[in-house]
Amino acid sequence: MTTPPRHVHGLARTDVDEQPAWALVGKGTLATLTSARITTSEMEALPLDAQEQEALVEHVMDALQWYGAYLRTTPGGAGWLYVQHVPVRRLVAHVVRKLMALSAWEPFRKAPGPLKIAPHEGLVGLRKSSSREYRAYTVTWSGIAYLLGATALYNPFCTAQLSNLQPTRVDTRVPSPPPSSLPRTGVVALSWSSRHAATLLPVLEDLAGGGRTSLLVDIATDPAQRCDIPAVEGIRLVTPPPGLFALSGAVERLQVWDDEHVVQVGEHVVRLSRLVRLLAVLLETSGGCTQPSWRSVVRLETWLRGVLEASGPHTLLVSNDTSPVGALAVHLADLNDVNTVHVQHGAWTAESVAWPALHSRDIVVMGDRDAPLAKAWARHPDAEVHVLGQPRFDVLAGLGRETQRRYLEKLLVPGSGRSPDRIMVWACQPFGPDRLKAHADLLLDGMWKTEGEWGLVIAPHPAQSPEVFTSLMQRDGRPLVAVADPQVGARGCLAGADVVASAYSTCGIEAALLGVPVLEIGTAHERTLGLAAHGLARRCTTAGDVADALSTPRTPHAAAEPGSTDAVCRWGGDSAALVAQLIVSRASSHQLEHLRNEGVPAR
Repeated sequence: MTTPPRHVHGLARTDVDEQPAWALVGKGTLATLTSARITTSEMEALPLDAQEQEALVEHVMDALQWYGAYLRTTPGGAGWLYVQHVPVRRLVAHVVRKLMALSAWEPFRKAPGPLKIAPHEGLVGLRKSSSREYRAYTVTWSGIAYLLGATALYNPFCTAQLSNLQPTRVDTRVPSPPPSSLPRTGVVALSWSSRHAATLLPVLEDLAGGGRTSLLVDIATDPAQRCDIPAVEGIRLVTPPPGLFALSGAVERLQVWDDEHVVQVGEHVVRLSRLVRLLAVLLETSGGCTQPSWRSVVRLETWLRGVLEASGPHTLLVSNDTSPVGALAVHLADLNDVNTVHVQHGAWTAESVAWPALHSRDIVVMGDRDAPLAKAWARHPDAEVHVLGQPRFDVLAGLGRETQRRYLEKLLVPGSGRSPDRIMVWACQPFGPDRLKAHADLLLDGMWKTEGEWGLVIAPHPAQSPEVFTSLMQRDGRPLVAVADPQVGARGCLAGADVVASAYSTCGIEAALLGVPVLEIGTAHERTLGLAAHGLARRCTTAGDVADALSTPRTPHAAAEPGSTDAVCRWGGDSAALVAQLIVSRASSHQLEHLRNEGVPAR
C-alpha cells in the first residue's frame, strides 16, 4: 500500500542532542507543539529585499552556468540552460525566496540547524495561477530541505498534482507539410502568442504589398493563441507536426550524483547537483510551447532546421527571443547565417523580465525609454537597437469609439437593466488569484466611494482564464461588473472607456496613445509601466487614490501633446512599414556581403 503524501503546514523546532534542528510538520502536529513554530504561509509572507533576492538569483544562475550549462545540448549545440533559462530562472527565484524567508524568521536565524524533510511530499510542484497554459512551478518546502542536504528516501521528485498533468496535445487546423516541401521565401516569422501574431502580421503584410513572400510559423499550443490563416496573398501559415509538444521523459546527464560543489545563498549552502536534479523536472515534463520538455526542444530544433534549410530566408522575425522556443530559433538562425529581427511585443521595465537577455541582431523597440534597456540586454556582438514603435498599434487610430462604447454598455446592462454613467476597463495580467483579488478590491472599493454610477469591465489577458474572475464579481450590484470576451480583450474595448486601469499591461500604453485616462494600480511596492512618471497616468495604491482619480478624471480622448508619448511609444501609424524597410535594407546588405565573399577574382 502506498503511503499518501504528507501535507506540510509549518516549520517547528525539534532539537536533537541539544543541537538546533527543525522539521516540516502537518497542521495537527504544529498545533500541539510549544517550541518555536510558524506556518508555511506565514513564512512565505515575510517581507524580503527585492534587490537582494535578484542578486542571489543571479549568483545561483552563474553557479549553474559554471557547474553544468552544457551537461546536455541539442544536436545543434544549444545548451539546456541557454534554451530553458527562463523557466529555470523562475524556479530558482522560488528557491531563493524560500531560503531568504527561512533566514528572515528570527527563531531560525538565531538558531540555524538542519531541516528534516516531510516524508512522501513531492519536491517540485505547482503554484496557483490564472494563466490558461503557463505552469507556475515551485519547489516545495521538502524540496528546500532536500537542497540543503536532507535525505529524501521516500520523496518523489514531483507532487501528485504535477505528476497527474496530461501532456499538451494540439489538434492543428493547418496541415503540417514536411519542411522539404516548403517554398523559398525571404522571411520566416515565429509566433506562439496572439500578441506575437498581432505584432508580426502587419510587418509581413507590408512586405507582401511589396511583392515579398514570407512564412508565418505558428507553434502555439493554446488554441486561443493560434494565428488565423492570413488573408493576404504571399504569407503562408505553417505549423509543426502534431504531438511535438507532448513529449516527456528523463533527460540524460542531468541526473547527476551528489558531489562537493555548492552555491552559497545567504546563510545557506545549496548542493548544485541536487538543484540540477530538481530543475530537470522542468525539462522532463511536457508544458506546451511556453515550457517545452527537452525531448520537444530537440524535436523542434530538427523541424525548424528543416524549415530554414528548405525556405532559405534572409531574415528570422520574432517577438520573443528569450523564452525557450525563441532562444532556440535564434540560435538556429545564427547557425544558418540568417539575420534575426526582434520586435518588442509588450511593455518592458527593468524588473519585468525573467531574463534580461536579447539574442537577435536587430532589436526594434517601442519608445525611447526602451532603447537603453535593449542595449543593456543585447547579447549579439553586432546588435543594433531601433526605436520604430509597435506595429500592433498602427491600427489604433481607426478604432471605433462609439462601437466599443456600445459593447461595454451591452456587457453591463443585462444584469441590472440600467447603464452606468461612466465605465472603467481593467486590463488584466495573468497574476495569481490573491494578487488579482487585491487589485479588484482596490478598484471596486474606490469606485464604490465615488459619486455617480460607475461600471467596471474586466478585460482578461489573452493568456488568462476568465473563470478566475467569477468570485470577484460576487458583490452587491454596485458598482456594476462584467467580464469582456477574451477574444475581444482590452484592445477591443478600451477606446470606449472613460478610464483604463492596469498594473503593467501594454494596453495602458494604448489607452495613453488614444488619450483615455489611465490608472496604474497596485501597492506602492508593485511595479507598473511607469506611465505616471511621463504624465500619462495616475498612480493609485489605495482605494482612496482610485476614488480621487475617478472624481476628477481628465477629459476622455483628449489628444496628447506632440512628442509626449514618444518616451513610451513612437506612434505614427507607420511602424509596420518601418520594420519592413529595416528587414529589406538588411537583406540587401546581407546579399551584397555574400557576393563579396563568394571568391577572389582571378588575375
